[in-house]
Amino acid sequence: MEQLTLTTPALLFSAISLIMLAYTNRFLAYAAVIRNLHEKYKSQKDDSLIKQIKNLKLRLNLTRWMQIFGISSLLLCVLTMFLIYIQQNTVAVWIFGTALILLIISLGLLIKEIQISAKALQLHISDIENHIKNI
Repeated sequence: MEQLTLTTPALLFSAISLIMLAYTNRFLAYAAVIRNLHEKYKSQKDDSLIKQIKNLKLRLNLTRWMQIFGISSLLLCVLTMFLIYIQQNTVAVWIFGTALILLIISLGLLIKEIQISAKALQLHISDIENHIKNI
């Protein structure tokens, strides 16, 4: 097995940082939409608003878990670098492997969240198409 060096886990820093920025932007966008839907719901108690809020709640939870796994992956990369620094290479390899698995889980959750988002948008498109047909 090839030796793990400090640069290997360090290479993931920029990738994980960009992913976390994207996750945070998604989280903030959902928060803004939820606040708007909340205001709408206070003025009109519409069932479609409840469905949208439930959908956003699921997507928000997925995004939170994506962030948790991504941050944990970054934390373990830093721990890997420390372990390499103190010459605990065997432990470092296992910790780095765990960091990669956490990153894979985070990206898997992103795929699931994108599928849910696309499905929700498809429903909106269908509603618009049905409305156009009825005109």
